[in-house]
Amino acid sequence: MMDEARYGALREAVENHLLRVTREEWGGIPHPLRDAMAYSLLSGGKRLRPVLLLAAHELIAPWDGAALRFAGALEMIHTYSLIHDDLPAMDNDTLRRGKPTCHVVYGEGMAVLAGDGLLNLAMEEMLSSDHPGTLAAARAVAGAAGVRGMIAGQCLDLAHEGQEPSPELVSSIHRLKTACLLTAPMEAGLILAGAHEGQLAAGSAFGRLFGLAFQIRDDLLDRTGSEAALGKHTGKDTAEGKLTWPALYGEEQARADVARLTEEACGRLREAFGDKADFLCGIAQECVQRNH
Repeated sequence: MMDEARYGALREAVENHLLRVTREEWGGIPHPLRDAMAYSLLSGGKRLRPVLLLAAHELIAPWDGAALRFAGALEMIHTYSLIHDDLPAMDNDTLRRGKPTCHVVYGEGMAVLAGDGLLNLAMEEMLSSDHPGTLAAARAVAGAAGVRGMIAGQCLDLAHEGQEPSPELVSSIHRLKTACLLTAPMEAGLILAGAHEGQLAAGSAFGRLFGLAFQIRDDLLDRTGSEAALGKHTGKDTAEGKLTWPALYGEEQARADVARLTEEACGRLREAFGDKADFLCGIAQECVQRNH
């Protein structure tokens, strides 16, 4: 089971940091760009990726201000990706976290700029740190979010809509589009904490395997979940001919693969960190069993 109190404390730290940053450090950003960025960034959510970063850091040492900066930056990158994903040219969605999507409220042009702004601001946030691990951690995050990572996965997802799924293609889309941005917080948090090569490899493996399980569960929820619980429209993957794990293997096999991948992810982390891995493994278990 996940330690909900510990997760809540980390999530609150991230939330307070984002609130402070938007109120105290965004003064030079013109309206309505600032409003559109804040609308999406502060719209709630699990804050999973920044929590993973802080929890990964805690595997070795208590996190500090530099780690919190990176955690906030990672949430900015995730939010940018959601803003752009929801655009009519991409997934064409009008609901996110139970609220109208950014382009519905601020228009398509301003939503594009809000996403661009959050991505660039995230890079500024990370590179403003004088922590000795700054460049390596920032490189891990930027690479995971970039044209060989998340953006590559989005490209494959768009380019192959409606085509016959293959195991290699579906696996590549899931690994790049989703798992990369769940691996990045593990790597960045461990780098900032001074992890050695073996620890970093274990954290990376955990993020990659958990990320695959997370996306497969998301695919299943798009088929079986409720719009009210998820806070977004369901059934879109099937309607748009998306290449998903359940479409390829069926729902029963997809559920079995979620369990298998999660167990393997936790096994890799426990090999390197023992009982210290329990909290992160609890997060993974909670996420792959989620109904929202």
